[in-house]
Amino acid sequence: MIDLHTHTFFSDGALVPAEHLRRVEVLGYEAVAITDHADSSNLDFIIPRIVLAAAELNPHFSTRLLPGIELTHVPPALIADLTKRARDLGALVVVVHGETPVEPVAPGTNQAAIDAKVDVLSHPGFVTEKEMDSAYANNVMVEISGRKGHSLTNGHIVNLGRQAGVKFVVNADAHEPGDFLNAIMAEKVALGAGLSRDEYSIVCQNVSDFVKSL
Repeated sequence: MIDLHTHTFFSDGALVPAEHLRRVEVLGYEAVAITDHADSSNLDFIIPRIVLAAAELNPHFSTRLLPGIELTHVPPALIADLTKRARDLGALVVVVHGETPVEPVAPGTNQAAIDAKVDVLSHPGFVTEKEMDSAYANNVMVEISGRKGHSLTNGHIVNLGRQAGVKFVVNADAHEPGDFLNAIMAEKVALGAGLSRDEYSIVCQNVSDFVKSL
């Protein structure tokens, strides 16, 4: 189990990083990324603190904490610059809050995130074939979301993503303890979105390989 999109009390989550990490360790996670919501106002506040938490906590846990960030409702024109700044601050996983059908995300956000070569385009809603082709070309992982609302377009995402050959990742977008996916529920999210068990095994291996490369 690996999740590349979760939140703590540094944005709208419920837990401090230590409890967050312990909760997923008990569930058997290999790694988890803390990717709290950010824009230019708080990027330099959140990332150094998660980097510090990872440095201090990782020696004591079997689950690896990955410092990350989720650029959220950022104007598309700013995404490339904020992605670079996030990486310079130490973010190992940069996620962009995609054009989910349940929030008024600015049009063009999906493509701007892909062009910036972020790590994960989260809940991209009614993503287009062109965007999926670009995600494949730029090696951007596309999220299959376990979160209510954001998950409404999972089937559409899988259909287009499969055609383009993109790499998927199944994420909980967890904000509270009850949001974390165990292995059984993560597989159900994947299969419910239209992946076969063999395809889901490939997803898990791809995500594990990504984490090992960090």
